Amino acid sequence: MSFKYKKAIIFISTLSLLSLSLFVAGVAYWFQHPQKNQQQIIFIEKGTSLSEITSQLVRKEILGFSLLFKVYLLCTGEWRELKAGEYLIPSHVTPAQLIHILKSGEVILHPVTVIEGETSHHLTQKLLKDARFIGPCTVPPEGSLLPETYHFPRNTERKQIIRRMQQAMKKAVAKFWAERSKDCILQTPQELVSLASIVEKETALAKERPLVATVFLNRLKINMPLQADPTILYALTEGKDPLNRELTRADLKIESPFNTYLLFGLPPTPIANPGILSLRAVIHPKAAPYLYFVADGTGGHVFATTLEEHQLNHKKWRKIRAEIAAD
Repeated sequence: MSFKYKKAIIFISTLSLLSLSLFVAGVAYWFQHPQKNQQQIIFIEKGTSLSEITSQLVRKEILGFSLLFKVYLLCTGEWRELKAGEYLIPSHVTPAQLIHILKSGEVILHPVTVIEGETSHHLTQKLLKDARFIGPCTVPPEGSLLPETYHFPRNTERKQIIRRMQQAMKKAVAKFWAERSKDCILQTPQELVSLASIVEKETALAKERPLVATVFLNRLKINMPLQADPTILYALTEGKDPLNRELTRADLKIESPFNTYLLFGLPPTPIANPGILSLRAVIHPKAAPYLYFVADGTGGHVFATTLEEHQLNHKKWRKIRAEIAAD
């Protein structure tokens, strides 16, 4: 082999190595270089191919050059680690950051809130109308869902969401049931939830709930009807549409196992999904002799021990209500 030929080979090899080095350096720079994208949300369904993923990234203007991105993932095998889900892609993301995000599985979580005192029917209807989630679901038993805000990925099955809410309620009820005193008049955890649901519907003030619970527990102890208006409302509506009117005397005579004006003891099921504060109030009520309470015109209630006191308080409330109506 001639000297000139050897020099040519060396020159070509050197040039090739230099070109390769420049290419690798260029690729490395590109992978660490921020793109010109704006913040975007992308959703990758299960079974989406790498080509479809890269096409979506280009379509959303997250990547300006997808071929290198795709080749890199194929050569490294990292395409197998990409996870389905909904991702928030920040603005000016680098390709390296983008790969990390799509491998992380840290998808967007969507909030679902069970409001304190919300009925199972209402929650189910709300969930069925929510397009972020999929699949059918039936109305769970009243009082089986713990009110709080939960977070789920898009396309979570609605049955799974309800199951999570029920698990949270079981855990909370078990905790409070274990804390009950030896003289607790309630016989089962279900009775705890039933009474807590009535307390939940009677007052929106957290500080009042232990006193409201005391009134009903005192009534149960002396076998006095609970006479809770929310149970009449539930008897009339079955926890579905709101009544949108005041209760009448005729309503208090409705034949229903939820009519606590005519029947003694607790209703057969809860009348809503009670929150933590109402559950706690029933297990840890205030020590007081109260048997009655009525609205005081300020959003709260005034409590009484005797019927005579209660009638006076009720008279004051009727006067306040008349003044409000006149205004």
